[in-house]
Amino acid sequence: MIFAELQYEQSYYEVHEPLVALLGRHFPNVESGLQGDSYAWVLDNGQKVAVDTFTSMHHQVKSQKPSSLVNQVLTVLARQYQLRILDPPKFEAHEGPEHP
Repeated sequence: MIFAELQYEQSYYEVHEPLVALLGRHFPNVESGLQGDSYAWVLDNGQKVAVDTFTSMHHQVKSQKPSSLVNQVLTVLARQYQLRILDPPKFEAHEGPEHP
């Protein structure tokens, strides 16, 4: 599910390092990479929130389901980035009732 999209003017390549640094200051377990696309995974107690560009030219905040970790990530990102919150969250192409 997509919960939000970051709004910025730069290329996502330019946003990648500051974004990962911001998440790393607030969460102890962040994995990231930049190879064609940008991604950062925030991992906590079996939960995972992805902030990536896999399906967009801007970073999107994604998770399999709503959770407190999603809310925490959104709160941290909102300190530095303008967010477009999707309410209700949007299913990705591989998700939804037709894709259990």
